[in-house]
Amino acid sequence: MKKLVSIFMFVLLAIGIQAQIHQPVTWTFKLDDSNTAEKSLIFTATAESGWHLYDQNLPEGGPVSTSFNFETLKGAELVGKPTSSIKPTVVYDELFAMELRWYPGTVSFTQKIKVTDPAKFEAVGEIEFMACNDETCLPPERVEFAFNKNQISQSTIAATTGTAQTEPANNITAEEKVVTDNNEGSATSSESQKVNKTTSSPAEVSNKLTNSSELWTPVIDKLKAFGDTTVSATDTSWLFIFFAGFLGGLVALLTPCVWPMIPMTVSFFLKRTKDRKKAIRDAMTYGVSIIVIYLVMGLLITGIFGASALNDLSTNAIFNIIFFLLLVIFAISFFGAFEMVLPSSWTNKLDTKADSTTGIISIFFMSFTLVLVSFSCTGPIIGTLLVQAASMGTAVGPAIGMFGFALALSIPFSLFAIFPNMLQSMPKSGGWLNSVKVVLGFLELALALKFLSVADLAYGWRLLDREVFIVLWIVIFVLLGCYLLGKIKFSHDSDLPYVSVPRLFMAIISFSFAVYMVPGLWGAPLKAISAFAPPLYTQDFNLYDSEVHATFDDYESGMAYAKKVNKPVIIDFSGFGCVNCRKMEASVWTDPKVKQILEKDYVLITLIVDDKTKLAEPITIEEHGKTRKLKTIGDKWSYLQRSKFGANAQPFYVLLDEKGEPLGPSYAFNEDVTQYIQFLQNGLKVFKEQK
Repeated sequence: MKKLVSIFMFVLLAIGIQAQIHQPVTWTFKLDDSNTAEKSLIFTATAESGWHLYDQNLPEGGPVSTSFNFETLKGAELVGKPTSSIKPTVVYDELFAMELRWYPGTVSFTQKIKVTDPAKFEAVGEIEFMACNDETCLPPERVEFAFNKNQISQSTIAATTGTAQTEPANNITAEEKVVTDNNEGSATSSESQKVNKTTSSPAEVSNKLTNSSELWTPVIDKLKAFGDTTVSATDTSWLFIFFAGFLGGLVALLTPCVWPMIPMTVSFFLKRTKDRKKAIRDAMTYGVSIIVIYLVMGLLITGIFGASALNDLSTNAIFNIIFFLLLVIFAISFFGAFEMVLPSSWTNKLDTKADSTTGIISIFFMSFTLVLVSFSCTGPIIGTLLVQAASMGTAVGPAIGMFGFALALSIPFSLFAIFPNMLQSMPKSGGWLNSVKVVLGFLELALALKFLSVADLAYGWRLLDREVFIVLWIVIFVLLGCYLLGKIKFSHDSDLPYVSVPRLFMAIISFSFAVYMVPGLWGAPLKAISAFAPPLYTQDFNLYDSEVHATFDDYESGMAYAKKVNKPVIIDFSGFGCVNCRKMEASVWTDPKVKQILEKDYVLITLIVDDKTKLAEPITIEEHGKTRKLKTIGDKWSYLQRSKFGANAQPFYVLLDEKGEPLGPSYAFNEDVTQYIQFLQNGLKVFKEQK
């Protein structure tokens, strides 16, 4: 079980990846020509100081290996496999529990090829690699490379055709720098430059990205001219994460691992010295140490996670399924099937350190001991908090959430140290603490379904449609109500001779919530759970007709229709995993006046940025000086939102005319129906004035 816990803790930390626009590794490509048919493709990587690049063919379960993938190879064949110019550094990594090989500084990989038809020679592909330093790892990156017939000397053609070569070999070297200026210091033909040009400008990729470049022309400055604050605003969801963390800390206090520690710890501090002022100061230092420990944990995860990567991870099937299973296991643990505990040797060592040291260091080790001892109860709460922070795509979310959690957890220790008489009024620990764990188990189980739902929506499995989700929630909260009334008993529960008033009221709330969800089986919007439940369109049996459905889910088709009927367009950038999108659809779009305007006065186009449906053919674009490939429908719409409107958060609403020009500022998450109506009416007014 300890090994299982370690694996889950590793997954929680390691699945997050930093996605800031930092490129510590640059690549250069060169074709080393010769007089014979055999030539060398040389791929040289240069890592910044402190960073390293992993070797090829690392064992499974480790970091991403460097690999060279040839998507197109014409007029030539590979000879052997890529070989490195230097030996890799070999280090045993305790986190991965394996020996890892990497290259600091500069390393070249040479791939031998044999040219069989110089006139048709073409080698196109990509390199996948992963860069890390001592503190963090960047997500796996892909860099494209391309070689063609113009980079081969005439001597090769003569050699392959059997013609004698009288002139000395004219070795031509072609080099392309990625990240830095393309083709700098290299000799390439005008034809190869023409090829590069057609793949670097997305508006010129006819019938792939767009047939009308004006529809993709950036309008960021025009939005700002309207006074748009959404485009330049930062994500404020950290407030929610902070309060969620604070609430989680208060809940953790009521668990059987933490609650009994309060009087024991505070009494220890008050007895260790006769100077009450010093005892209070030590206890407050103890509380601050708890905050520091949890905050450092949050900052560590913040260093690993990045906002754009989290936005992608939030709809990644593996990410959501792992955390679905993780929360289910947490729930089973809270039900009493097993205890999730860290190795006792850890706490024993910290206890020894606390006894052998003095002053602030001793207090710090004691607070660390509390963190480890209480892990079996606080671990699931912290895990849920970090999962929520990750799924919201906020880069500093984990740190802010942990700060809120630690602040709530440390307050009682400081207050009871200042006012020790309050200890006498504290409820004694007992069976009620186990009941708290079981209640948390039911809530963990309900939350787990949200993550399974996101993966189900993003990949179109349709295993957890809205009515199935609601049925499961109804069952969970009915069982919770039965447990609170004593009708269900777990192995570690104490006997319940009678139902207390608080338990009765909690049972009433649980049963009422279950009854509230029943109409949702027939299509009622259920605004209270709209952020968690799948969207209404996944419901098979729906008697409710007040929801709004987009007319189009394709940008250019919708724009063409709007031009034909002479109507303005509202673009709804949404996502399957977007909590706030579901809230807007359930609480704002269902308003009769909003519904009327959207359906009669606008052409509504909803673009799902996390749709994992594969495009018929990948689209090559250039962004921030780097060539990328759009492989899914979601990739395409996400790129449209970033490149044209300068935003990447959802929901994001923008009003356009038939030419793709904005009719006013954009609109983000705000459940004020009056403001949303005003937003729509202002766009209509501008559209009519233009006409």
